[in-house]
Amino acid sequence: MRNQGIGSWPARRARMTPERVALSYRGHDRTYRELLERVYRLASALGRTLGVRRGDRVAFLGVNQPAMVETFFAAGLLGAVFVPLNTRLAEPELRYILEDAEAAVLVLGEERDGGGLPGRHVGAAEYEELIASGSPEPVDEPVSQDDICLIMYTSGTTGRPKGAMLTHGNLTWNAVNLLVDVPLAHDEVVLISAPMFHIAALAQTLIPCVLKGGRAVLEPSFDVERTYDLIERERVTVMFGVPSMFGFIAQSPRWPTADLSSLRHLLCGGAPVPEPLIRTYQERGLTFLQGYGMTETSPGALFLGAERSVDKAGTAGVPCFFSDVRLVAPDGSPAAPGQPGELYVQGPNVMAGYWRRPEDTAKVLSEDGWFRSGDIGVADEDGYVRISDRINDLIISGGENIYPAEVESALYEHPAVAECAVIGVPDERWGEVGKALVVLRPGHQAGADDLLKHLDGRLARYKIPKYVEFVGELPKNAAGKLLKAPLRKLYGGG
Repeated sequence: MRNQGIGSWPARRARMTPERVALSYRGHDRTYRELLERVYRLASALGRTLGVRRGDRVAFLGVNQPAMVETFFAAGLLGAVFVPLNTRLAEPELRYILEDAEAAVLVLGEERDGGGLPGRHVGAAEYEELIASGSPEPVDEPVSQDDICLIMYTSGTTGRPKGAMLTHGNLTWNAVNLLVDVPLAHDEVVLISAPMFHIAALAQTLIPCVLKGGRAVLEPSFDVERTYDLIERERVTVMFGVPSMFGFIAQSPRWPTADLSSLRHLLCGGAPVPEPLIRTYQERGLTFLQGYGMTETSPGALFLGAERSVDKAGTAGVPCFFSDVRLVAPDGSPAAPGQPGELYVQGPNVMAGYWRRPEDTAKVLSEDGWFRSGDIGVADEDGYVRISDRINDLIISGGENIYPAEVESALYEHPAVAECAVIGVPDERWGEVGKALVVLRPGHQAGADDLLKHLDGRLARYKIPKYVEFVGELPKNAAGKLLKAPLRKLYGGG
């Protein structure tokens, strides 16, 4: 094959195990042979009918469903770039990403209408017509491992999201790294209920599943009761989730008696994992695995393998096989064991850079390929790293990243707001939620409800702070820069 990228994987898998089930969705199965034909037809129609060419961006807006998987692989067949969109974003946020990426086409999931969004849309009904009109003949464009496969947007510290450019090689090496740590078999049944518009669900579950020829059970959203039902009925062997998802499962009345005997590997990430939660699963006799990574590293950087998952519980593990991680002290020297340092990551899984953001790329990616994570870790004598803090002010709520600068920017649009700062505070349900500290303009009045209503529609719901507190002033240094450490100390208790 001339296509050495991930778009060729359905063809490579179908020639090995054509009749094996690839996708299960709402009671319907699709074999690898059927998946391949639909991907060929879609790629043919995208190219012939809609004029999608190499390097063009193909966006998808929708929950987990077969159309998302097919669009991802079809774009890869053409040498185009897949851009998954977070369904929880507000319309202005989606519009910004589509315009920034200059998407050639937006494919809409079965539950979306795309109203108010720019560009050429393909709705659910048109999508099936498009596939029916496409040719089932093989599509084999030359695509290399260095070509961009995916642009995944992450919330920006400056208030605007940045598109992390991940190559076919980045995603391939990430899958290899995962398979070194997690011995996935050919008969895995992988439950994918975490959204695939986030990197972990896509790159840590779907892509390795296809590589091994397993069956992916796609769920539009996470639901505790349905998760239990699917595990028991479908005999699920692998599941990925963020800590809050696993917390909800363990809090269910079904937890003590549910049949979980089919589960082989539980993968957890996306936010720091509380050690009591890990112990809860281990006491149930389940293999609970965790790691550390980010969109920019495709995402795996550290992983805690099964053989040390008990005695090293609470750490994020050691560097993945084909990745290197170092901890750097504030003076630039290597951090000694027991001493905090910023995590730097290097390897074939590290992104090519941010889409059309050379200055932002240069801030985090050195010429020799080391990525500055902005996260603080502490390694023990054995090299196992515990994530202890964040240099930036990122808030992780239920596995979703919230950058305070973006929320603050929206708050400043309210006429009564003179100054504001958003910090993360503990939350039993979500791990962390936002709290807005607001200084009002003299002569203006506004209540917490007014400000929250102002944010509704401007930001995704999960980004809107749970708490609003009005204060007389915000602490600053001599240069007038806002100091958040004192705010966290004073107001960070919830």
